[in-house]
Amino acid sequence: MALTPQAFIAIIAPMAVKLRAEGSPIFPSVRIAQAMLETGCTLHSWNNLVGLKAGSGLPNAYWSGRTVSTKTWEVYDGVRHDGVTAYWRAYDTVADGFRDQDLLFQAQRYTRVRQASSPQTQTAMLLACGYATDPRYADKLNSLIATHRLTNYDEASDNTDNSTPTDKEDEDMTQPMKLAPWQWEMLYEVLGKAYNEDRLDWSWLQKIKDQTMTATELVFINTVLDGRLDRKIEV
Repeated sequence: MALTPQAFIAIIAPMAVKLRAEGSPIFPSVRIAQAMLETGCTLHSWNNLVGLKAGSGLPNAYWSGRTVSTKTWEVYDGVRHDGVTAYWRAYDTVADGFRDQDLLFQAQRYTRVRQASSPQTQTAMLLACGYATDPRYADKLNSLIATHRLTNYDEASDNTDNSTPTDKEDEDMTQPMKLAPWQWEMLYEVLGKAYNEDRLDWSWLQKIKDQTMTATELVFINTVLDGRLDRKIEV
């Protein structure tokens, strides 16, 4: 189940801003847009929101070596190929996925990505350096950035104190989500449909009414509902 763009941004933006303030080369606007584009605003259970493939990389401090496989599409020599099997890195937390991506961008191949002086230049360099095969990748990212005014988060990262890095990004996933009242109402409406179909226990909706649901819990619900299980999801 995909979230609304607003709800998805509310969860991802604080991590993107914090990582940029700590020295990440990726503009928060680009990171948020990339997560939106790669997932369709869905919090996958494997916590890889930026389409980072397993490749030939070795496990590191943020990636244990776990992978998941799905079907995707790629563009080779200008021709789109559907049904391509891809192996994606799986992480314990969303923040781990972002940090692992930052490690990838330290490679010489991505020098132009690191050196980009604006979000638009950085999206162009992601494509030029081969991060994605979709020839419209940069255009799609730029469209999301403009539509949702994501450059506001670039300004926020410039004003963030980065003197003492913390694990706040990970903690945010286990704390009640910071959503606007209308976003809680929308989430209640969406999950209410699953409750009416007897696929969701009332206690989950109560968490939404009380505004105590965490991002980790929402990931769990999304995962189970996406699996189309027939039994009711209980706490």
